[in-house]
Amino acid sequence: MRHTIVPPYLLRRLTTLDDPEMAHVAQAARESLAMDESIRRHRAVAGEHGAQRGARRLGPSARSIFDAERTENLPGTLVRSEGDEPGPDIAVTEAYDGFGHTHALFREVYGRASIDDDNLPLLGTVHFGRDYENAFWDGERMVFGDGDGMVFGRFTAALSVIGHELAHGVTQYTANLIYRGQSGALNESISDVFGALVEQRVLGHTSEDASWIIGTGLFTDRVEGVGLRSMKAPGTAYDDDVLGKDPQPAAMEDYVDTVEDNGGVHLNSGIPNRAFYLAASAIGGNAWSSAGQIWYDTVSGGTIPASCDFAAFARATAGAAAARFGSDSDSVEHVAVAEAWATVGLGM
Repeated sequence: MRHTIVPPYLLRRLTTLDDPEMAHVAQAARESLAMDESIRRHRAVAGEHGAQRGARRLGPSARSIFDAERTENLPGTLVRSEGDEPGPDIAVTEAYDGFGHTHALFREVYGRASIDDDNLPLLGTVHFGRDYENAFWDGERMVFGDGDGMVFGRFTAALSVIGHELAHGVTQYTANLIYRGQSGALNESISDVFGALVEQRVLGHTSEDASWIIGTGLFTDRVEGVGLRSMKAPGTAYDDDVLGKDPQPAAMEDYVDTVEDNGGVHLNSGIPNRAFYLAASAIGGNAWSSAGQIWYDTVSGGTIPASCDFAAFARATAGAAAARFGSDSDSVEHVAVAEAWATVGLGM
């Protein structure tokens, strides 16, 4: 199972570049896409099998960062373990710190002991492949490419990306949403939600202050764009001569019915992303302790099936809001969640 942060439609766009100055970007995109698609066919069925928990771990979760040294060999050479002092490699430091920030959100806010709620060690590999234009969670570890240097920089630079990919692991050990169609888009959206919340908590940003951009810092300054996706305004994250225009829909009326990318999981995730943003903004304050808590309760509560669609997830979040904050007309949280889903075309 491999969940990548950069959608295949964006990489395919890069493979069509015919500008000689961008030749190595097109080649890097072709190689990255081939690497990703080599096991993409396994992703849908992988989501149908729950992750297995081992014996109960009593110690704290530990971080281990490896260096693939621009090869495709995993895990690579161990370069930093839990408690080690930082070294000169910024990618190693960013991965190590990003793991810590993500672990802190789930443990300190939601009471979750690492990805599996059993202190699973956090494993990461940096410098994967040559100019690899992606980062992914493969069910056991997170892997980071360095980008091509012209469109994408190093993938450890975006904290929301680290949080996003590790959150795929949380979903794997909880709702285990099947990675295709609407359940797959929910899988992607949930990762965007917690990726954004990790970043907001570290920066101390409220719902009003936050950018709601996934992948801030990934693009070089040659790109007309702020990141891969906008949760606040899906479809507006980039509009660039090289990348094209962000194609994400923001409401059900624009839902994309496609067989590509496991049924548009990276496209249609914009719809539940916007619902989360609307709910968090209506509630106000720190999104991780309000709307984030509702979404975490929903994902971890055992009430949604692996094949959950948008409508069922909307009802489940409303139920989680009512259970935690009350369901009467004075419950800001419950009203905010219901109205957010109605705004994107999923009224209950």
